[in-house]
Amino acid sequence: MLILPLSSLASGKTSLRTPVEGPVEADLIAVIDGDTLLVEARPWPQHSVTVLVRIRGIDAPELKAKCEAARRAANRAREGLLGLAHGRLRLTNISGDKYFGRVVADVSTSGADDVGARLLAQGLVRAYDGRRRTAPVC
Repeated sequence: MLILPLSSLASGKTSLRTPVEGPVEADLIAVIDGDTLLVEARPWPQHSVTVLVRIRGIDAPELKAKCEAARRAANRAREGLLGLAHGRLRLTNISGDKYFGRVVADVSTSGADDVGARLLAQGLVRAYDGRRRTAPVC
């Protein structure tokens, strides 16, 4: 069930930070890096949207980092996400991201209730609250 507070629509005060509770079913198109997916989401019957999804609560090392160790860690995180996110996904707690065209969401699959938590438990990513990121260890 897709839920958007009607009060925010009526008042015209919708914001990128106004969450859509979901769940929204989505099919994986590609794993971009250790914390971002490209999906085809189906928010309404007979409608779909292709969108980049940043997984809420985690931060993966950057694939284009200057440091070789950080790039290796980024590839491990990406591979870990590839192992968890496949087929049908479920997006919940969806909101706009600070970058246009991308959303932030909790992501789950039939095999992993919380993809972000699994990546954290495996030590492939760091916890991230949406604020300033910590510098890489290189």
